[in-house]
Amino acid sequence: MKDYILMGLSGILLGILISWFLKRMQGAAAASAATRVREDALKEAEHIKREAKVAAKSELLKMKEDFENDAKEQRREQMSIEKRLGQREENLEKKADTLEAKIKGIEKKEKDIEAVRERVSLKEEELQKTISRQIDELERISSLDRESAKQIILEKLKGEVQNEAGLLIRNILEEAKEKSEREAQKILTYAIQRYASDCTYERTTATIPLPNDEMKGRIIGREGRNIRALEAATGVSILIDDTPEAVVISCFDPVRKEIARQLMERLIGDGRIHPTRIEELIKKVTKEVEDEVYESGEKAVLETGLQGVPPALVKLLGRLKFRFSFSQNVLKHSLETAYFMGIIAAELGLDEQKAKRIGLFHDIGKAVDHEIEGSHAAIGADILRKHNEAKDVINAVAAHHEEVESTSIYGILANACDALSASRPGARSETTELYLKRLEQLENIARDFSGVESCFALQAGREVRVVVQPDKIEEGKAQSVARDICQRIEKEMNYPGQIKVTVIRETRSVEYAK
Repeated sequence: MKDYILMGLSGILLGILISWFLKRMQGAAAASAATRVREDALKEAEHIKREAKVAAKSELLKMKEDFENDAKEQRREQMSIEKRLGQREENLEKKADTLEAKIKGIEKKEKDIEAVRERVSLKEEELQKTISRQIDELERISSLDRESAKQIILEKLKGEVQNEAGLLIRNILEEAKEKSEREAQKILTYAIQRYASDCTYERTTATIPLPNDEMKGRIIGREGRNIRALEAATGVSILIDDTPEAVVISCFDPVRKEIARQLMERLIGDGRIHPTRIEELIKKVTKEVEDEVYESGEKAVLETGLQGVPPALVKLLGRLKFRFSFSQNVLKHSLETAYFMGIIAAELGLDEQKAKRIGLFHDIGKAVDHEIEGSHAAIGADILRKHNEAKDVINAVAAHHEEVESTSIYGILANACDALSASRPGARSETTELYLKRLEQLENIARDFSGVESCFALQAGREVRVVVQPDKIEEGKAQSVARDICQRIEKEMNYPGQIKVTVIRETRSVEYAK
């Protein structure tokens, strides 16, 4: 047991000794390692210090080199500037010498001019004295004073100048007239050539074909109730006569006539003709025709490229689709006139849009001239005035048949383009025979009146000029003659638009120098 205890104590002591020895050894190794680290750090610091010194020295050398280069460049620039300044100074000195020489030359010329002026002044004085002596001598010889002689010379010169001025003015006017006529013909021909339109044919009748004559009885109905319902619903007159398989619709309102025509065609196609069916269809047909009217007016506005046209005017334009002047559709005629006016306005340097607006609106009064009394030009002007159109547009529409005086060139242009559209080849299919017959009838009516010396139909029958004998027709009676001729024309003739009657009464005094 003791041995074990001793062995244990010995082991403990041995362990303590070994542990102490190991700790001693570790301390010595740590000290040695720390010494090595410190030495390495000192060496690294010395190395970094040497490198920093080298880098600083290199940077200093580079900065010194850059400074020397900049200094050299500045010295070169300074030398260049000094050289240029020296050249400029030399140039200024040369210019100063030249300027001084010029000043001396000018001073010399001024002295010469002054000397010449003095000599001229002396000669003028001598000339004036000579002229005065000659004038005095002329006054003594002619027995006239200076003012009287001057007056005689001025009167003679005045007569000669007036004569020459009159001849010059006449030549200028004749040349301007010839030139303007050539230019006008050129522009009108150019406008017609640029416009291409289909020829129109007779479309003024509103005759409805029937499948058989039995359909006439169905249209009339029992005791005439169907035809009465048709006329009451549409506002037209339906003519049923001996014409086989056809009925005729008569109405001054072209839109109502179109509504009646479409309604009649649908009733005939359907076969059911009675008042109830008529009431059912009339609303539908009226709505469709009104839509067609507005679409036609809107299409016309779009084709001409106009802006800001009120819907009421668009609708009135659309109504012109169902209106005809002879065989020419009035809406197509308005579009043609607008197109012609736009071309000619562009050639003349006028407002092309305004010209087109006038051309499209010039016959808008025909849409309602069967409802309102007056000429279509005056009615159209009133309509445009209510819709706040421009004053020159209103005046041009009112003046396109010369009923009022035109305040601008647009009114004259509207008159010319209106006639151009109406009279171009194929525009109106009235035969030559009927046309000449109408002109002859117009002149014969005017000749029937007492005191008429001669008469002439002008502007395709739109105007008749009557020359009366002044010894038979007094001044105050000329107006009543014009009114009576108008009444005869309205009563006996069938014509489109209106006819202007102008009565001319003049007295001429003629003598012959023998």
